[in-house]
Order: sequence, then structure tokens, then C-alpha cells
Amino acid sequence: MANGRTNAARRDKPWIFRTYAGHSTARESNRLYRQNLAKGQTGLSIAFDLPTQTGLDSDHPLARGEVGKVGVAISHIGDMRALFDDIPLTSMNTSMTINATAPWLMALYIATADEQGAPRDQLQGTTQNDIIKEYLARGTYVFPPDASLRLTKDLILFCARETPKWNPINVCSYHLQEAGATPVQELSYALATAIAVLERVRQSGEVDEAGFVEVVGRISFFVNAGMRFVTELAKMRAFVELWDEITRDRFGVADPSKRRFRYGVQVNSLGLTEQQPENNAYRILIEMLSVVLSRDARARAVQLPAWNEALGLPRPFDQQWSLRLQQIMAYETELLDFGDIFDGSKEIASLVETLKGEALSEIASIDTMGGAVRVIETGILKARLVESNTRRLEAIERGEQIVVGVNAFVNSEPSPLTAGEGSIMVPSAEAEAEQIATLKAWRAGRDHARVREALRALRSAAASGANIMAASIEAAKAGVTTGEWGDALRAEFGEFRAPTGVSPRARQEAADLDALRSEVERVSLKLGRRIKFLIGKPGLDGHSNGAEQVAARALDAGLDVVYDGIRFTPTEIAERAKDGVHCVGLSILSGSHLALTEEVLASLRAAGLGRIPVIVGGIIPPSDAERLKAAGVAAVYTPKDFEINGILAAIVAEVEARHDQEMRLAQS
Repeated sequence: MANGRTNAARRDKPWIFRTYAGHSTARESNRLYRQNLAKGQTGLSIAFDLPTQTGLDSDHPLARGEVGKVGVAISHIGDMRALFDDIPLTSMNTSMTINATAPWLMALYIATADEQGAPRDQLQGTTQNDIIKEYLARGTYVFPPDASLRLTKDLILFCARETPKWNPINVCSYHLQEAGATPVQELSYALATAIAVLERVRQSGEVDEAGFVEVVGRISFFVNAGMRFVTELAKMRAFVELWDEITRDRFGVADPSKRRFRYGVQVNSLGLTEQQPENNAYRILIEMLSVVLSRDARARAVQLPAWNEALGLPRPFDQQWSLRLQQIMAYETELLDFGDIFDGSKEIASLVETLKGEALSEIASIDTMGGAVRVIETGILKARLVESNTRRLEAIERGEQIVVGVNAFVNSEPSPLTAGEGSIMVPSAEAEAEQIATLKAWRAGRDHARVREALRALRSAAASGANIMAASIEAAKAGVTTGEWGDALRAEFGEFRAPTGVSPRARQEAADLDALRSEVERVSLKLGRRIKFLIGKPGLDGHSNGAEQVAARALDAGLDVVYDGIRFTPTEIAERAKDGVHCVGLSILSGSHLALTEEVLASLRAAGLGRIPVIVGGIIPPSDAERLKAAGVAAVYTPKDFEINGILAAIVAEVEARHDQEMRLAQS
């Protein structure tokens, strides 16, 4: 053929085009989904809000400010019906990013499909359902690890029987990289998770060997692709080979088609910059190339972030721009006409072998320590991720790792793309009140006897060890709410607070801290005791990477640090501040910074602690930052403020200034 092209009839089908989306209410998200599908998107990727992800109703105290922020609020089957109004589920491939409450959201999806008359065996899509990485990186866990893995197993076995075209788990390394994982850690921790899940399925005795092979064939993965293009490409080829070898040698799967590494991808959001954000469009393209160029390791579904996600929620135009990038790659280039263009590359082959060897060594280490669940409970893997992220951030701060527009080439023309109002999407201020009002009306209009019986059966299934799915589907159809489902399981399983991964001991080898340590010592002597710094995460935001890094660096600098992890109410943070705290730092990345910060300030004032300076960090638009300062916040930090030493120096200076002011007032 001319130019070496293959016959057009053999051209590969493109991957599924997705955009991770959802906000406010089910009705608003449904409108967005239908718009995206009309633009050529070929699958849906549902983002749920944090109350939905953590099994709480929208009117729960911890849900305040969080409703509809990072995704759509789904409180009951009425919401699920509205979410898929005029979207026939038999013709849709739906990915749901849901983990702790995955059985419940799948139950709602199936109940909705039943209402539409969609045969269960025709449903196609994916539930993420990877709870292990939630304890490590994302924070939307609810129950203890063992109970959570039981729920994961229940959903997998139910889908194997009832929805054979559905991927019941998406082992997710994406958030591991977002938390600072190296390629080897991403490979090994994800594969160790998959091993733990398959061993739990096999040990359950609920499936025979033929059925187990089918389960293996439905395991899928969700990965990350960063800026180290060659390494990321090699990582994906290593994933393909390692999964084939593990399923063959460890689990005895003889059929090569059942050992295929099937994965979707969202490229890295961690590297998107607030500074010169237009550069992010190029970053997204480069990151996508590593998961589509190598045919033998090509993603089956791709979703791309928008260029402005470091600034706030993307608008429909921003999501369309990322969708068009996928379409141009698939339809305007000849990529899908060829076999794997990297076969025979000595450099790629060598790098793949190196990554495989190091990953296998790490998997063996995890096995020795008792497997993935055990190392979650002990906090070993979490501590390793925090350490890796520390090294990454220090390399950026020192200029050893170049980030264009951040620590190099910082001179810039003002970006017309971010000028004026409307440069990011702001969820409706009325969405939370609307959701709560409809939820209350829903509760009032149900068959209460049917709800009570459904909840009784659900709790009985949880207690007895029966598969949770049948009772969950009946509960969905009876009108049970997300919070009621979560409460029933909390009553049986209890709740869990994962280790933070932050060492209580300072690193003596930490560099570039001499000046900061001297200031900490000087001001501490002036105060008469060591500066005490409380780092709090109010609300449901589980993305704790920033809080962990600030806590670790503050310890290294000599501060007395109080950091207990995620998911505290403003009242609990104020109560913790009574223990002689000199400064309160809040980390909020879920978009709920206004409501939660104002409530923390009010709680501190009510406790007589209004004099304590409060600082806030998160993805906070400038107008919101000004409102927070007007409310009494001492300082606001966003992703552009990447030099942690500078942030801590400013905190020390603020503590000293407040102390001096109090001394002057006392003497006057």
C-alpha cells in the first residue's frame, strides 16, 4: 500500500471518548451529558459529589457546602432517573467514579435500567469500585478495609452473574500518581490491589474455576499518564505484560483473551498549572500520546481534563476543547491504521524490563508484609506515597524539575483566556438548597413501611455475609436514600480513619530549611513555647496531598504540628484548636471553601478563639479569596503558591505579629 498504510477495512476502532463530568443536580448534569453526547462523546463518565461518594444524604451536617460541588448529587432513585432522562441505558457505555458506595450506585443504576426495560445483560460500563486506593490517595472510604473489600467482592460476583458486559471494578492507579507515586509505585500498588481483590473472590468459594476466569476477564484498570512521555509509554507496556504474567502464573488463567490488560485513562491533573494555564493544553496532548500511540498498550477509553482545572470547574467549552483533541487524534491522523510503532525499540524494551523488575520486587515486598489490605491498615504504603510526593515537590522548589511558567520561564503576557467574568464555571448557589428540598419531599412521599422493610433486609444481608446487591436493589426501588443505605452499613461495619502517612518525626536531612528553622526557634522563644500549627480538613474533601506535604514540611521546620487527617466538622476543628494552637490552616479542594471556612471562623469565635489566625489553601478563584479575607482569613494560598517554605515563613510571621499585637494591647 502507498505510504505503508494498511487496508482501510482493518483500521482500528477508536477508543471510547469520555469527559469526566457532573455537577449540581441530576437535572443540570443530564443537560450537560446530552450536550456532550451530541458533540460526539461516545461514553459517559459520571462524577458524583462527595456526600454521594461517602454515603451521606445532602442534608447531613458534613455535607454542608459540598452538595453538587465536585460532581452530581444522587440521593435516591428519583435523582438517578433524572440523571439519565432521555438517555437509553441499553445504548450507553457508562463509567461511574464511585468506590465506597459503588454497590449502592450500581443498585440505583440497575433499578433505573429495570424501569427503562433495559435487560441487565445488555448494560455496558464500569464502576470504579477500587476501595484500596481510597485509603491511600483519594479519601472517599467509609468502612474498615476488610468490610470494604467484602463489598467490592459482592459487586464483582453479582455483575459476573447479572451484568456480564459490565466491568465491576476499575483498579485505579490514577490517584496514586496524583498523590506522588512513582511509575514503579503506580504499577506495583495497582497490581497488588488487583491481586488482593482476586484472592478475595477466589477465597470466598462463591464462584467455580470457570466463573473465576470470567471474573478475571472483566477486571479493568484506570491509569494516569504524566509528562514523562517515554516513561509513561513504557509503563503502560509494562502494565500489559505484568498483568498477563500475573493472571497466568499466579491465578492459572490459560485463556490469553481473559488475561488482556483492559484500561481507561485520564491524563494527569496534578501537573496542570495555575500559572500560564494555557500551557496546560499542550501538556494534556503530550500526556494523551503515551496512552494512544502504542497499539499493544492502547487505552480502551480516554477522558481528558480541561486546560483550566487548576483555576476551578471547567465550562462546557473547556470540556469540548479536550474532547476535540481526542477526535482530531483518532480521525485526522493515520494512527489507527498501523500496528504497534514501538515494537523493536531497544530503548522502550529496556525501560519496560526495568520497570517490570522493580514493580515485581515491590509486589513481593507487599506480599511479605501481608498483602494490600494489611499495608493499608499499617499505613506503610501511605507513608511511602507521602515520601515520594515530598521528593517531587522539593525537586520543583529547587528547580531540579522544570515546570514551565512555574519555576522557569515565568515572564508572561496576560492570558486573554482567563480574563473577565465567566472564565470558569461556578455551580449554582441555589443547587444545594434545591437538592435538600427535593430530598425532604422525596422522604415524605415514600411508602414508609416498604422503606423500613428494605432497610431491615439490607442490614440483615450485611450482618449475615450475604451478597449485598439484591437487598441494595430492592432498597433502591423502595425509595431508600443514599444516607440511609450508608447508615445501615455503618451500623454493621463501623467506620474507619486511615493513617495520614505523615511521620511524627522531623527529617534531619531536609535541605534548605536552616533560615526557616531559625525563625521558628526565635519566635517560639518569644512565645514561651513552640509554635503550634493545626492543619484541618473540614467537610468531605479527601484529597489530602497538600495538607500532608505542609504538615511534613512544618514538622521538618520545627513546628509542633497537629494533623489528624480528613473529614472533620468545623466545630471539631475549633474544639481541637483549644489545645494551645497558634494558627489554623484549612485545606479545601472540593470547591466548598466559602461555606466551610466561614463556618470554621464562626466556630472559633464562639469558642473564644477568634484571635487565632486562619489561613486557607485550595483551588480558590480570586473573587472568593477576597471574600475569605474580608471574612477574617489571614491568607489564601492556591496551586500557584508551590514554595512550602515561603508559606510556612509567612505563617510564622503572622503568629509573631498577632502575638506582638496582643502584647501591645495588654500593656495599653
